[in-house]
Formats: sequence, structure tokens, C-alpha cells
Amino acid sequence: MLFFSFFKTLVGKELAVELKNDVVITGTLMSVDQYLNIKLNNINVRHCLFSCLFSYLLTCLLTH
Repeated sequence: MLFFSFFKTLVGKELAVELKNDVVITGTLMSVDQYLNIKLNNINVRHCLFSCLFSYLLTCLLTH
């Protein structure tokens, strides 16, 4: 519950999420649930050296 409470205080603020494959996604935190699933709006992909490998992320960016 400690992490859940912490993330709830960040709702509405911009944050960066670093994935295991070294892709960094920044965006505005819209919601978080007790399983620590998050919803980000206005996302940006940063430090993506091999963007062609992550076309699914780029497709997501283009559709929003």
C-alpha cells in the first residue's frame, strides 16, 4: 500500500517510466490502481535508440 499511496499523490503530474528494454516513456499520470497499473496521457518516447524495433509504441503515439 505504501507505493500505491505514493503514486496516488503523483496523479496529474508528469513522470517518466523506464521499461526493462531501456525505453523511457514520459507522460502525465492520470490514474493508478492497487496493482500499480498506470494510465499516462500525452506520452512521449525518449532514449529509444532502436525505434524501428518498437513500432508498436510509435503506432500508439500516432493514434493518440
